[in-house]
Amino acid sequence: MKIHEYQAKELFRKHGVAVPEGGVAFSVDEARAVADKLGRFPVVVKAQIHAGGRGKGGGVKVAKDAGEFDAYANQILGMTLVTKQTGPEGKRVKKLLIEEGLNIAKELYLSILPDRSTAKMVIMASEAGGMDIEEVAEKTPEKIIKVFVDPLLGLMPYHLRSAAFGLNIPAEAMKSFTTLLKNLYHMAVNYDCSMVEINPLVLTAENTVIALDAKVDFDDNALYRHKDVVEYRDLDEEDPTEVEASRYQLNYIHLGGGGNVGNMVNGAGLAMATMDCIKFAGGKPVNFLDVGGGASAEQIENGFRILQGDPNVKAILINIFGGILRCDRLANGVVQAARKVGMRVPVIIRMEGTNLEEGRKILADSGLSLINATDLKDAARKLTEVIQ
Repeated sequence: MKIHEYQAKELFRKHGVAVPEGGVAFSVDEARAVADKLGRFPVVVKAQIHAGGRGKGGGVKVAKDAGEFDAYANQILGMTLVTKQTGPEGKRVKKLLIEEGLNIAKELYLSILPDRSTAKMVIMASEAGGMDIEEVAEKTPEKIIKVFVDPLLGLMPYHLRSAAFGLNIPAEAMKSFTTLLKNLYHMAVNYDCSMVEINPLVLTAENTVIALDAKVDFDDNALYRHKDVVEYRDLDEEDPTEVEASRYQLNYIHLGGGGNVGNMVNGAGLAMATMDCIKFAGGKPVNFLDVGGGASAEQIENGFRILQGDPNVKAILINIFGGILRCDRLANGVVQAARKVGMRVPVIIRMEGTNLEEGRKILADSGLSLINATDLKDAARKLTEVIQ
């Protein structure tokens, strides 16, 4: 789950991670009130959306006086902000973060995330702050330092020193940096964060270290432990179809990019293979939909309805390996869904596994024009025929 920058900074404050003074605003008048409370210029106006690259898209401005501030606040609030992470459709800005300007001496990059290859937490940092870390990794990988922390042993003083020396933190700012990093690490672990990123982390002329930006992602599977974090969820920033699918415990991701084939699969690996088959057949997958091993007829029905509701879907491929999810249960769910929702597009079903014959009989006796495929190759061939 993603949250906004202003929400991430609320968590930072609670955990002793230094951030600029400021506040969130949902209107220009509220933004002006926050700026007045700060009492001095420059003031930074920042668009709040779930995407990076806001500055390059015109969503971050530094106002030197009240006139500039009003102009920037009116310009950014309500704009459709397009960045590399939003896609060409962009996202509408509905809230602003207003913050004090800082006397910046140096910009750094800092993040903490789990590293699956080592089963450790990794502190990733770079002196090339303020830049896209992907670009730094590609062109100048030597500028990125990594400090690995065994989660069973926890953060040690030498981890803090390794990161500080790697970033060439001056002696005067050493205490400020190590305090921030220690508190940030504990927050990341305690909240089951899948990523905590500060870009840039700034060293000020006064030798303090402050999180100028904040990006925090949480592991969805651990949200039941963090009710306060769940309250931060902003449904306006999420794909409406994904929000609806989550209500039925369906693992759905809308892929975008002009897809034309919807797919329903049980198991993430099988879903990836199915999307490859769709591409080989000349189609393009609209979505990733894993109904899981123990899906009920109701979940299958809702998944089917969500796929049919997408106007870009020209055909649906259902590919199920019947293990825990038996083929007869799948067939009942599909028939039930097709009768309730109707069949707007051709539906191809490939099943294999437990109660296969019972499942095929249910489909055959339904009276519906469902297309049965004997195997995945046959499903791809029939998919090619219906989308051409």
